[in-house]
Parts: sequence; C-alpha cells; structure tokens
Amino acid sequence: MPGSKEIRTKIKSVQNTRKITKAMEMVAASKMRKAQERMRAARPYSEKIRRLAANLSHALVTEYRHPFLTKNASMNRVGLIVITSDKGLCGGLNTNILRMSLNTMRDWEKQGATEIRVTAVGNKGLGFMQRLGANVISSITQLGDTPHMEKLVGPVKVMIDAFQNGELDAVYIAYTRFINTMKQEPVIESLLPLSGERLGAPEHNWDYVYEPDAQVVIDELLLRYVEALIYQGLAENMASEQSARMVAMKAATDNAGTVIKELQLVYNKTRQAAITKEISEIVGGAAAIAG
Repeated sequence: MPGSKEIRTKIKSVQNTRKITKAMEMVAASKMRKAQERMRAARPYSEKIRRLAANLSHALVTEYRHPFLTKNASMNRVGLIVITSDKGLCGGLNTNILRMSLNTMRDWEKQGATEIRVTAVGNKGLGFMQRLGANVISSITQLGDTPHMEKLVGPVKVMIDAFQNGELDAVYIAYTRFINTMKQEPVIESLLPLSGERLGAPEHNWDYVYEPDAQVVIDELLLRYVEALIYQGLAENMASEQSARMVAMKAATDNAGTVIKELQLVYNKTRQAAITKEISEIVGGAAAIAG
C-alpha cells in the first residue's frame, strides 16, 4: 500500500486536473451557445437554397445545363470533403465521423472506385487521412471558433473545379450534424452533382424564367448552393464540437471527483493504520519497561 505522502501527492494532482477540466467545461459551454446560435441562424438559408436547387434539378425545361446538374453514370472517381475539429478532448466526435468516412471509402472501392480524392477541413481529419495514405488534394486547419467562408474557398475550390472539369464523377461532404447538446450525428451527404435526394423530389414540376439569362443566374445560384452547404456543414460541426467537449469535460470533472473521494478514503485508512501501529508500539514499549 502506498504511503501517506504518495497518496496526498496523487490527490493534489487529481484536484489540479479537475480544476482544468472544469475550466474547459465552462469555456466550451460559453462557446457552445454562440456556435449553436450561428448554426441555427444559417439553417433557414441553407434549407431554402437547397430546396430551390432541388427544384431546379427537376425543372422541365432548362435553357442551360450546368455541369453541377449533370449526373454521371459511373462512380469511378469520387471526391470527399471531410470536416473535423482542430483539437481533441471532445469525446468520440472526430472518431465517429472518421470511422464513417473510412467505411464509406472502402465501400466505394468495393463498388469499383478507382480514385478517391480528399479535402480535409480540420487538423484531426488531415492527420488521419495522411496516416491512412489517402489522396489529400487540399486541406485547411486552424479555422478558429467562427467559420469563415473566405478561408474555405481555396481548398474547397480545388475539389469543385475537379468535378466541374470532369475529373470526378461525384463529390460528398462528411461532417457531424448537431441534433441537441447530448446528441450529434455523423453524416455523409451528396454535394455534387446536384440532387434532391435529401429533400426528395418536389411535389410539382418546376420551370423558370431567367433574367438576364439562364447561364448567369444558374452559375451564381449553384455556386452559392455549394458554398451554403459547406458553410452549414462547418457550422454544424463546430456546434457539435463545443457540445461534445462540454459533455466530455463535465464527465472528466465528475470522474476526478470520484477518484479524489476514493483516494481520500485510502489515505484515511493508511493514516489510521499508521496511528494504530504507533499506539501498539508505544503500548508494547511501556509494557516492556514495566515488566
């Protein structure tokens, strides 16, 4: 059994750790509220432009067919945009989305995919894909706590241009969707070509009149569509990250409290045993002198 000094040192160490995890929990809770507000503010715009783009993909007559609307028969060359966090200590958030991404990539290979290109958003995803030996064509890290589309444009444009130039048959986006503070769901959604599979086919067939002309309007609309989905995915992932970190740090703080109680119990038992031994020695010594 360790001595009293060693146990006191362990208790002090766990107490210091608990202070750190408690502070991280409070910081994550503060950031979580801001991230959730930002994510919820972006959702209506994202869903509206998604609905408009889905209607456009089912339009009866189109004067101009954008490459984003052209569905390829094969799935030989696929792109994947993986969104993760830059930092850890957020439970299984990154592990879940990276595991799903890995399984999906393996499924694509089984289905005959000959090339898979990856854009990594976040340090955790970049490190994982590099260790995996994946074909990472672009990446961005250190995004901070606020999503900025201007920072994402460069790395994401590499993937979008590859699809537009016919180098890829499809592009998908992987991120963690925020459900509530206790639940976050990893998802992989189709980004390109444009489809309404998440929303389903519109109830009515649509047609549009374009001003000044179809190409100008559709080019601008579909570019905003892609930007909106990527921004929304990043905002959802950041809200999920802060929620998962707050929950993980609270669990760590609670566990540290349990460990401290157990160590204090061991310390009291050790101290009691030492006192009992000293009393026995004193009694024994007194008896020897009296004898």
